[in-house]
Amino acid sequence: MATSSHLFLLAAAFTAIIGITSAATAASPAPIGPSNLTGILDKGGQYNSFIRLLRSTQIDKQLQSQLDNSFNGLTIFAPTDNAFNNLKPGTLNGLSSQDQVNLVLSHVLPRYYSLSTFQTASNPVSTQASGPDGVYTVNVTSTTNQVNVTTGVVESQVNNALFSDFPLAVYSVDKVLLPSELFGAKPPTAALAPKPEPAKEKPKKGETSAEEGEAQKILPEISLMTDVLPT
Repeated sequence: MATSSHLFLLAAAFTAIIGITSAATAASPAPIGPSNLTGILDKGGQYNSFIRLLRSTQIDKQLQSQLDNSFNGLTIFAPTDNAFNNLKPGTLNGLSSQDQVNLVLSHVLPRYYSLSTFQTASNPVSTQASGPDGVYTVNVTSTTNQVNVTTGVVESQVNNALFSDFPLAVYSVDKVLLPSELFGAKPPTAALAPKPEPAKEKPKKGETSAEEGEAQKILPEISLMTDVLPT
Protein backbone atom coordinates (compact mmCIF):
# COMPACT_ATOMS: atom_id res chain seq x y z
CA MET A 1 0.00 0.00 0.00
CA ALA A 2 2.82 2.32 0.91
CA THR A 3 4.56 1.45 -2.35
CA SER A 4 1.48 2.43 -4.35
CA SER A 5 1.30 5.78 -2.55
CA HIS A 6 4.94 6.50 -3.32
CA LEU A 7 4.44 5.68 -7.01
CA PHE A 8 1.39 7.93 -7.15
CA LEU A 9 3.29 10.84 -5.60
CA LEU A 10 6.22 10.38 -8.00
CA ALA A 11 3.91 10.31 -11.00
CA ALA A 12 2.12 13.48 -9.83
CA ALA A 13 5.42 15.27 -9.26
CA PHE A 14 6.72 14.22 -12.68
CA THR A 15 3.52 15.45 -14.34
CA ALA A 16 3.78 18.81 -12.56
CA ILE A 17 7.40 19.27 -13.67
CA ILE A 18 6.47 18.56 -17.28
CA GLY A 19 3.61 21.06 -17.09
CA ILE A 20 5.81 23.82 -15.66
CA THR A 21 8.50 23.24 -18.28
CA SER A 22 5.97 23.30 -21.12
CA ALA A 23 4.42 26.52 -19.82
CA ALA A 24 7.82 28.20 -19.56
CA THR A 25 8.73 27.14 -23.07
CA ALA A 26 5.45 28.44 -24.46
CA ALA A 27 5.88 31.76 -22.68
CA SER A 28 9.41 32.35 -23.99
CA PRO A 29 9.43 34.59 -27.09
CA ALA A 30 10.99 33.27 -30.26
CA PRO A 31 14.60 34.40 -30.54
CA ILE A 32 15.24 37.25 -32.98
CA GLY A 33 17.91 36.22 -35.44
CA PRO A 34 19.06 36.82 -39.01
CA SER A 35 15.85 35.32 -40.37
CA ASN A 36 13.88 38.24 -38.93
CA LEU A 37 15.53 41.48 -40.03
CA THR A 38 12.44 43.65 -39.60
CA GLY A 39 11.95 42.08 -36.17
CA ILE A 40 15.44 43.28 -35.18
CA LEU A 41 14.62 46.80 -36.36
CA ASP A 42 11.17 46.76 -34.78
CA LYS A 43 12.67 45.74 -31.44
CA GLY A 44 15.00 48.76 -31.68
CA GLY A 45 11.93 50.98 -31.52
CA GLN A 46 13.11 53.91 -33.66
CA TYR A 47 13.50 52.54 -37.18
CA ASN A 48 9.94 52.66 -38.50
CA SER A 49 10.81 54.84 -41.52
CA PHE A 50 13.58 52.47 -42.56
CA ILE A 51 11.28 49.46 -42.13
CA ARG A 52 8.65 51.11 -44.37
CA LEU A 53 11.27 51.84 -47.01
CA LEU A 54 12.57 48.26 -46.87
CA ARG A 55 9.06 46.93 -47.39
CA SER A 56 7.94 49.40 -50.08
CA THR A 57 11.02 48.59 -52.18
CA GLN A 58 10.75 44.86 -51.28
CA ILE A 59 14.41 44.89 -50.32
CA ASP A 60 13.47 43.19 -47.04
CA LYS A 61 12.58 40.01 -48.96
CA GLN A 62 15.73 40.25 -51.07
CA LEU A 63 17.93 40.54 -47.99
CA GLN A 64 16.20 37.64 -46.26
CA SER A 65 16.85 35.46 -49.29
CA GLN A 66 20.50 36.51 -49.36
CA LEU A 67 20.96 35.74 -45.67
CA ASP A 68 19.62 32.24 -46.22
CA ASN A 69 22.12 31.62 -49.03
CA SER A 70 25.11 33.81 -48.18
CA PHE A 71 28.61 32.66 -47.27
CA ASN A 72 29.86 36.21 -46.60
CA GLY A 73 26.93 37.57 -44.63
CA LEU A 74 25.58 41.14 -44.66
CA THR A 75 26.11 44.37 -42.76
CA ILE A 76 23.27 46.89 -42.61
CA PHE A 77 23.41 50.54 -41.53
CA ALA A 78 19.95 51.41 -40.16
CA PRO A 79 19.07 55.14 -40.04
CA THR A 80 16.90 56.22 -37.14
CA ASP A 81 13.51 57.89 -37.58
CA ASN A 82 15.15 61.19 -36.60
CA ALA A 83 17.64 60.73 -39.43
CA PHE A 84 14.75 60.56 -41.92
CA ASN A 85 12.97 63.48 -40.25
CA ASN A 86 16.07 65.63 -40.74
CA LEU A 87 16.04 65.16 -44.52
CA LYS A 88 14.94 68.08 -46.65
CA PRO A 89 11.20 67.86 -47.48
CA GLY A 90 10.58 65.88 -50.64
CA THR A 91 13.97 64.14 -50.63
CA LEU A 92 12.50 60.65 -50.91
CA ASN A 93 9.50 61.61 -53.05
CA GLY A 94 11.85 63.15 -55.59
CA LEU A 95 13.47 59.77 -56.25
CA SER A 96 12.34 57.27 -58.85
CA SER A 97 11.46 53.73 -57.73
CA GLN A 98 14.86 52.46 -58.86
CA ASP A 99 16.66 55.29 -57.06
CA GLN A 100 14.78 54.43 -53.87
CA VAL A 101 15.97 50.84 -54.25
CA ASN A 102 19.55 52.07 -54.64
CA LEU A 103 19.17 54.37 -51.64
CA VAL A 104 18.23 51.39 -49.46
CA LEU A 105 20.92 49.13 -50.92
CA SER A 106 23.56 51.81 -50.32
CA HIS A 107 23.03 51.06 -46.61
CA VAL A 108 23.92 47.38 -47.13
CA LEU A 109 27.45 45.96 -47.31
CA PRO A 110 27.72 42.54 -49.00
CA ARG A 111 29.66 40.95 -46.15
CA TYR A 112 29.56 40.68 -42.38
CA TYR A 113 31.58 43.24 -40.40
CA SER A 114 31.89 43.24 -36.65
CA LEU A 115 32.88 46.59 -35.13
CA SER A 116 36.44 45.36 -34.71
CA THR A 117 36.81 44.10 -38.30
CA PHE A 118 35.92 47.55 -39.65
CA GLN A 119 39.52 48.42 -38.77
CA THR A 120 40.68 46.05 -41.52
CA ALA A 121 38.22 47.33 -44.14
CA SER A 122 39.85 48.60 -47.33
CA ASN A 123 38.30 51.83 -48.65
CA PRO A 124 36.25 52.41 -50.64
CA VAL A 125 33.89 49.72 -49.36
CA SER A 126 31.36 48.40 -51.86
CA THR A 127 27.65 48.48 -51.09
CA GLN A 128 24.90 46.48 -52.78
CA ALA A 129 23.69 49.51 -54.78
CA SER A 130 24.85 50.05 -58.34
CA GLY A 131 24.09 52.28 -61.32
CA PRO A 132 25.33 53.08 -64.83
CA ASP A 133 28.70 54.20 -63.42
CA GLY A 134 29.21 51.06 -61.34
CA VAL A 135 28.86 50.01 -57.72
CA TYR A 136 28.07 52.64 -55.07
CA THR A 137 30.71 52.81 -52.34
CA VAL A 138 31.27 54.27 -48.88
CA ASN A 139 34.37 55.01 -46.84
CA VAL A 140 34.67 53.60 -43.34
CA THR A 141 37.11 54.98 -40.78
CA SER A 142 37.65 53.11 -37.54
CA THR A 143 39.48 53.74 -34.30
CA THR A 144 39.45 51.83 -31.05
CA ASN A 145 36.41 53.73 -29.77
CA GLN A 146 34.56 54.93 -32.86
CA VAL A 147 33.52 53.96 -36.39
CA ASN A 148 32.41 56.52 -38.97
CA VAL A 149 30.92 55.98 -42.41
CA THR A 150 30.82 58.59 -45.18
CA THR A 151 29.30 58.66 -48.65
CA GLY A 152 30.97 61.84 -49.85
CA VAL A 153 27.72 63.72 -49.17
CA VAL A 154 27.09 62.90 -45.50
CA GLU A 155 29.10 61.38 -42.67
CA SER A 156 27.62 59.49 -39.74
CA GLN A 157 28.93 57.80 -36.66
CA VAL A 158 28.18 54.08 -36.46
CA ASN A 159 26.41 53.69 -33.15
CA ASN A 160 25.26 50.67 -31.16
CA ALA A 161 24.86 47.27 -32.73
CA LEU A 162 21.21 46.25 -32.90
CA PHE A 163 22.35 42.76 -33.86
CA SER A 164 25.79 41.32 -34.54
CA ASP A 165 26.07 37.60 -35.04
CA PHE A 166 27.28 36.07 -38.29
CA PRO A 167 25.87 36.18 -40.94
CA LEU A 168 24.19 39.52 -40.04
CA ALA A 169 25.26 42.76 -38.41
CA VAL A 170 22.83 45.68 -38.02
CA TYR A 171 24.21 49.03 -36.82
CA SER A 172 22.35 52.22 -35.99
CA VAL A 173 23.35 55.43 -37.79
CA ASP A 174 22.06 58.93 -37.06
CA LYS A 175 21.99 60.09 -40.68
CA VAL A 176 20.52 58.71 -43.89
CA LEU A 177 23.51 57.70 -46.01
CA LEU A 178 22.77 59.73 -49.13
CA PRO A 179 24.95 58.32 -51.94
CA SER A 180 26.96 60.81 -53.97
CA GLU A 181 25.73 59.10 -57.15
CA LEU A 182 22.21 60.37 -56.36
CA PHE A 183 22.80 63.46 -54.23
CA GLY A 184 26.30 64.64 -55.08
CA ALA A 185 27.11 67.78 -57.04
CA LYS A 186 26.52 67.30 -60.74
CA PRO A 187 29.41 68.22 -63.08
CA PRO A 188 28.76 71.50 -64.92
CA THR A 189 27.50 71.17 -68.47
CA ALA A 190 30.18 72.26 -70.91
CA ALA A 191 29.18 75.40 -72.86
CA LEU A 192 28.76 74.85 -76.55
CA ALA A 193 31.79 76.25 -78.37
CA PRO A 194 30.98 78.54 -81.34
CA LYS A 195 31.28 76.87 -84.69
CA PRO A 196 34.44 77.91 -86.53
CA GLU A 197 33.90 79.98 -89.63
CA PRO A 198 34.59 78.08 -92.86
CA ALA A 199 38.04 78.75 -94.22
CA LYS A 200 38.13 80.98 -97.28
CA GLU A 201 39.34 79.22 -100.36
CA LYS A 202 42.53 80.59 -101.85
CA PRO A 203 42.19 81.52 -105.52
CA LYS A 204 43.84 79.20 -107.93
CA LYS A 205 46.70 80.36 -110.08
CA GLY A 206 45.41 82.82 -112.71
CA GLU A 207 42.17 83.47 -110.74
CA THR A 208 41.33 86.39 -108.52
CA SER A 209 39.50 86.31 -105.25
CA ALA A 210 36.12 87.97 -104.80
CA GLU A 211 37.71 90.87 -102.89
CA GLU A 212 40.32 91.39 -105.60
CA GLY A 213 37.61 91.32 -108.28
CA GLU A 214 35.63 94.00 -106.53
CA ALA A 215 38.77 96.13 -106.16
CA GLN A 216 39.51 95.79 -109.87
CA LYS A 217 35.97 96.98 -110.69
CA ILE A 218 36.32 100.05 -108.46
CA LEU A 219 39.74 101.17 -109.75
CA PRO A 220 38.55 102.13 -113.29
CA GLU A 221 35.66 104.11 -111.78
CA ILE A 222 38.11 106.05 -109.60
CA SER A 223 40.28 106.75 -112.67
CA LEU A 224 37.31 108.14 -114.61
CA MET A 225 36.39 110.39 -111.70
CA THR A 226 39.91 111.80 -111.53
CA ASP A 227 39.88 112.47 -115.31
CA VAL A 228 36.81 114.75 -115.14
CA LEU A 229 38.04 116.75 -112.22
CA PRO A 230 39.29 120.25 -113.22
CA THR A 231 43.00 120.78 -113.12
